[in-house]
Amino acid sequence: MISIYTQHQQAEQWLQRYQGRSPLFACVLGFTETGLIPGISAAGAMPRDRQYTAIADAEFLINGVQANPRYPLPPLHVGASPVLISRAVVEAQAIPVQLINAGLPQAPAVAAIDVKGHPARCLSTGQAMDRAIVEHLFKQGLLWGNKLAAQVSDSYLVLGECVVGGTTTALAVLIALGIKACGKVNSSHPICNHAQKWNLVQQGLSALHPSSDPLTIVAAVGDPMQIVVAGMAIAASRTCGVLLAGGTQMLAVYALARAIAQTHALPLDLEQIIIGTTRWVAEDPTGDTVGLAHDLGSVPLIATQLSFATSRHPQLQAYEQGYVKEGVGAGGCAIAAHLFKHWGQMELLAEIEALADRYQITNDQLKRGK
Repeated sequence: MISIYTQHQQAEQWLQRYQGRSPLFACVLGFTETGLIPGISAAGAMPRDRQYTAIADAEFLINGVQANPRYPLPPLHVGASPVLISRAVVEAQAIPVQLINAGLPQAPAVAAIDVKGHPARCLSTGQAMDRAIVEHLFKQGLLWGNKLAAQVSDSYLVLGECVVGGTTTALAVLIALGIKACGKVNSSHPICNHAQKWNLVQQGLSALHPSSDPLTIVAAVGDPMQIVVAGMAIAASRTCGVLLAGGTQMLAVYALARAIAQTHALPLDLEQIIIGTTRWVAEDPTGDTVGLAHDLGSVPLIATQLSFATSRHPQLQAYEQGYVKEGVGAGGCAIAAHLFKHWGQMELLAEIEALADRYQITNDQLKRGK
């Protein structure tokens, strides 16, 4: 149920080290005005819906199905939120969850650590965040990476994200760090909108010096999640395992963490860090996640082999046509389910479909006015 795509020996050792261990799942929420650009993301049918995607996903991740959520999951043109995968795992396996608000337009309706960040401006401005905010968020990432790692010193942290438009900021950060990422990142669309992303990135990078400090790069074209998770990964790697739960967004975070550690002479144990995603991302024919991981050199990339091909829910079957693919740590949570409770395809699909059933029944009742 877990396939290794790069750095096989290191990945095997990591998986063996944490087999049977219960992790802590920290999901870092952020926002960039890049996500409001028409067509940039499918994580919300309309731009106005995307302002609430992370807030709604956070509420569902913590509370599960509710009759009257404060922020309902936003409608999608096709598919269902990946939070269904994450919630099914953490609910059934009692995996502890910690939300971190790195910079949202408004606070979630559920408890979250507020690190006093701000939403990012569109990366095309080349001034996404103030440098002082980036420095503050990085320090907060180090702080919370240490604190959460102390709770799982013999296990690992799953670090997930929810940032609409985040694959575009990921592309910008990767390019600025000197990684040839053009045409390689993923998206929530079945066919990645590479040209649209590239045009925005070129605008944002036009005023950035090629040898800029990595913190300056994030300030110019990044988002608040990236710098917080980079800090958390650096700090946590010194005492526990780190599973960066996501696709090309987490490849950007990995590259950023490594660059910051090198530039600022910070201890970082890369042997403790692995990237875990879904096979829909790892094998996306309209991106090149595996090639991008190879370009980074030292990062192990693994993916759950979860399939929705036989699902009775059309919204889940849509994943097999390339919609949605990943988010809210879905791939990492599925990997954790395999490692902790040895769940296979049958157990994982059954729990996700049972949750989707409850969600659909509740929605149908609301529509009928019950």
